[in-house]
Order: sequence, then structure tokens, then C-alpha cells
Amino acid sequence: ILPVYNRVKELGLNILFIINTHTHSDHTGGNAFFVKETGAVVITHEWNSTENSDWGKIRKVKDGETLNVGDMVFTFIHTPGHTKESMCIRIENELITGDTLFVGKVGGTYSGENTSKEFESLKKLMELKPDIRIWPGHNYGVRPSSTIGEELRTNPFMLRLNNYENFMWLKDNWAAYKLEHGIA
Repeated sequence: ILPVYNRVKELGLNILFIINTHTHSDHTGGNAFFVKETGAVVITHEWNSTENSDWGKIRKVKDGETLNVGDMVFTFIHTPGHTKESMCIRIENELITGDTLFVGKVGGTYSGENTSKEFESLKKLMELKPDIRIWPGHNYGVRPSSTIGEELRTNPFMLRLNNYENFMWLKDNWAAYKLEHGIA
């Protein structure tokens, strides 16, 4: 947390918003610190049921809602599956995907219902323009970023978006699939 905060100060930037793609602690662990130090507003999806008084002011957004920050327009896209409140953030031709979509793989799910929701969320993302660059919440894939078009051509999960049973099979057999195909 401190290296990020110190770099922001070095650059002379002001943190106005803290946007959480979902509420797992590895994505929200710095909220209280940054709120305390900067007074920033935490933005999360409206389906977030987490109530944390250390987060200060919380703004809950809906699917399709936008936020203007200077010359940039942030568009929030609800992508349930990894969690019920998961969302992606589109800024022009860039898409922050959190734990919904990684390069060459997808976020984990914890039930058949969540997998079904993730399947629909990924289909929605794959309808975006192919040149949109994706930036996952972690570098768990084959490289740090990709594009919608690259994912449509190469991500084994995206290649199965036409059939839920095939998608579910891959989710259930991902470890074996990775071994068979030499995927790290």
C-alpha cells in the first residue's frame, strides 16, 4: 500500500475515487488506508452488501452507469459470476476486468449458479469491440494484458461461449486441461 501511496504523492496526483471490481480482500485491503489519507470515495457495485465504516463514503453504481473524471468517462459493467457484485470498468478502449476475465482464462466460481452467471457476463464482454484492451486484476494469465479479439481467438473459455455445458466442463476440468495443453 505504501509504495503505491508514495508514488501517487511523487507524481503530485490526488486520489478522488477508489474503485473496487469486487469485494474480495485482495481488492479492498487498501480501502481504509486510502480513504483515511485522501478522503477518496469508494465506488462499488450496488449488489455489494459489505458494510465497512472504515471505507468512509461509499458510492454504489449500477450496470451501465458512468462517472466523468476529467476528460475520461468510466463506464461500469456488472459482470456477476466470480462474485455477485463483480464489475468491469471501461475507459474508452481500455477495460479493467478485475477477476472476471484474465488473459487466457477466467475468474474462479464457487457454485453452478455462479458459473452460469459468469458465462453470461463473459458473453456480454465478448460483444465489445475486438480492439478493446483488457487489464485483469491480477497477472495470472499468459501476459499482463490482451484484447477482446485476442481472447475470442485464443482463450479456451471464450472458445466455449457458444455452449454452456462445454464451458462448465472446462471449469470443472481446468487443471487436467492445463496439463494436457502445457498451460502454466
